[in-house]
Amino acid sequence: MTRRIFLRLLALLAPAPFVLAVNEQALAATPPCDDGDDVTPAQTTGPFYTPDSPERTSLREPGIAGTPIVVSGSVLTTGCRPVEGALVDFWHADDRGVYDNAGYKLRGHQFTDAQGRYTLKTIVPGVYAGRTRHFHVKVQAPHRPVLTTQLYFPGEPRNARDGLFDSSLLMEVQSVAGGKAASFDFVLPA
Repeated sequence: MTRRIFLRLLALLAPAPFVLAVNEQALAATPPCDDGDDVTPAQTTGPFYTPDSPERTSLREPGIAGTPIVVSGSVLTTGCRPVEGALVDFWHADDRGVYDNAGYKLRGHQFTDAQGRYTLKTIVPGVYAGRTRHFHVKVQAPHRPVLTTQLYFPGEPRNARDGLFDSSLLMEVQSVAGGKAASFDFVLPA
C-alpha cells in the first residue's frame, strides 16, 4: 500500500473533512502527501527572530492593520505520517514591512493536534527592501532538530528578485470573503 492510498483511506475514516475557513468560507485542505515527498527546505532565520514567543493561534491584535489571512496545513514525516505535538513558530513583518523587535507583535507559536494540523490567523505581511512577501517559521517535531524556513506567496512580483526565494516553499493562497486563506504542509525527516 502506497502512502497516497494510506492517506486517502485515513481521510475516509476521519470524522469530518478538514477545511480552512475565513468568515465561514472554506478552502479544501492541501492535497495529501505524495510518495517520495522531499523534506521541506531549510532557510535562514534572518535578523528579526525573537525567542520565547507567546503560545497562540492568532496573531491578530487590536490595531493591527492588514489583510486577514488564515494559514493552515499539517506537519508530516517523509513517510506521510502526521506529527502530533510539533512546535510551529511564526513571525513576520506588519503590512508596511516592519518587524516588531521590541515585543511579540505578529509573533507566536503553537503545537500541532493529533492529526499533525496547525492553523494560524494573522495578516498578509508587507514587503521591505530586498525581500518579497514571506512568513518565517520554525518547525520542530518532539525531541527532534528544528527546521527553520520561510513561506512565500505565489504571483508576487518580487519573488524573481529575492535571492532567498524558493518556489518549493510557495503556499497555496486563495482570496476568500474577508481576506485570504493559505495552506502549506511541512515535511520533516522521519
